[in-house]
Amino acid sequence: MIEIGSARPGVHAPGSKLVLKGPAPDSSPEQVAEAIARAAKQLLPAVVLIGATRNGRETAGRLAAKLRTGCLSEVVRLGFDGKALTGERSAFAGKVVAKVSCGPPAVATVKIGYYPGLATSMGESKDLEVGTIPSSSRVVSQNKREVGAVDLKSAKVIVSAGRGVKKKEDLQMLEGLAAAMHGALGCSRPLSSDLGWLPEEHHIGLTGVTVKPDLYVAVGISGQLQHVAGMKDSRVVVAINTDKDAPMFQASDYCIVGDLYQFVPAIAKALASRG
Repeated sequence: MIEIGSARPGVHAPGSKLVLKGPAPDSSPEQVAEAIARAAKQLLPAVVLIGATRNGRETAGRLAAKLRTGCLSEVVRLGFDGKALTGERSAFAGKVVAKVSCGPPAVATVKIGYYPGLATSMGESKDLEVGTIPSSSRVVSQNKREVGAVDLKSAKVIVSAGRGVKKKEDLQMLEGLAAAMHGALGCSRPLSSDLGWLPEEHHIGLTGVTVKPDLYVAVGISGQLQHVAGMKDSRVVVAINTDKDAPMFQASDYCIVGDLYQFVPAIAKALASRG
């Protein structure tokens, strides 16, 4: 099921669904892009918005190429004046905000979690046949990877672990703290990509998940730009680090200079005593 808005007034109201139908061996970004492209040639949409997920980003790039137009990547604060789609996106690891635009037809990937979903559907559903969509790709091999069940994007509280954690077994201590705070466990890139202590779904940063919880607790994280770019929109940030000059403190509201192995158990104990 793919939702798409049309440039022709009255074709699709907000919340309506356009269901693209056609036999396809799988739902790869290659085939999804072709399906939307076929629909776009019939409905002439001014704008196509796609969630900025891994598959979404690939789908959007392929779609823009098929429609011979530009693609705005991970944009927010969208606007459309009938002549161009405009938006803002972070650049240089979040140090600056770039304003970008693209004339219709425009394709854009929208930062996940930035806009709330519609409470109810205001329009009708419409089916559109797009025919058989062949795939030029073939699966050569498959490697299974550990998949986490964490949903960091919707978490209100996140306890995030960094290289200050000495052993994989010590993550249980942080998991306990996260549970006591009714939150989720995240991590910086080294713990997931380099050491493999946690699945990639826990990785917060420029190349991982972007989050904006009410409370973000950075435990033993130095605070490199690529990590800060993924959590800088958090409402309140607390950092625990032995290095008083850690860059993470510059992005934090509350700073604790000390050993995480002393402070994390103490905080967990204090929370437990309060019930």
